[in-house]
Amino acid sequence: MEDARGARPPLAELYRRMRRIRRFDEEALRLQREEHLVAGPLHPSLGQEAAVVGACAALRADDTMTGNHRSHGHPIAKGAALGPLLAELLGRRDGVCGGRGGSMHLADFAVGSLGESGIVGAGIPVAVGAALSARVRGDDAVCIAFFGDGASNQGAFHEALNLGAIWKLGVVFFCENNGYAATTPLAAGTSVADIAVRAAGYGMPGEIVDGQDVEAVLATTARAVARARAGEGPSLVEAKTYRYCEHAEGQGIPGTYRTADEIARWRERDPLAIARTRLV
Repeated sequence: MEDARGARPPLAELYRRMRRIRRFDEEALRLQREEHLVAGPLHPSLGQEAAVVGACAALRADDTMTGNHRSHGHPIAKGAALGPLLAELLGRRDGVCGGRGGSMHLADFAVGSLGESGIVGAGIPVAVGAALSARVRGDDAVCIAFFGDGASNQGAFHEALNLGAIWKLGVVFFCENNGYAATTPLAAGTSVADIAVRAAGYGMPGEIVDGQDVEAVLATTARAVARARAGEGPSLVEAKTYRYCEHAEGQGIPGTYRTADEIARWRERDPLAIARTRLV
């Protein structure tokens, strides 16, 4: 998140935020696997931290965002306190939603996180509504809609892009493309290799960025946010990334749809390691 002067955070701060997200998800996994304290499925974002942190670093404090089922890291990237978020996963009353939202439906309005949803693509039109609300209020706040590649095949995605473009709303559509919609490879369920090309059908820019490079994600998202804030309308940003874990912990989905070699290749481009190498 930008500071009060609009300056972007340095790489060391971006790394710290990625590390916080990773440790949070690792602890959440431990609490579910070993202590069985997290009710329902858990969707960690291990491996996707650069996409999350880089995008959120382009936002101001008054900007908002919507997430999907894999969105623990987004409020953390924007400065949320870890304790209430973890309490929410555990179903406790001191959680950010009083323990009623859990892993897939948490929200933290204090940092502009308007909510996640277990319904694929459901948060995308909500972001359009948030951008419209900002216009009605007369301010230039921007909303980012985070979603996965599978959500780009939902009707809500296309309806939201269309309406956002028609009204030139201050919204950024941010696709975290990790290559799989649950267990379905991108090529088996999507007609295009790059989600970003779908932007052309709605008259908006589409950009692809290396989702393992937090600085590249920040630079790309900042351009889209600046365009939205200037009243020029939405953009579609696609971050090519990867999740190390299975689709969801606690659902019993076998991991036979990916090879060990594929996972190892992506681990060689770990987003935290890339940032750490630049820092030392």
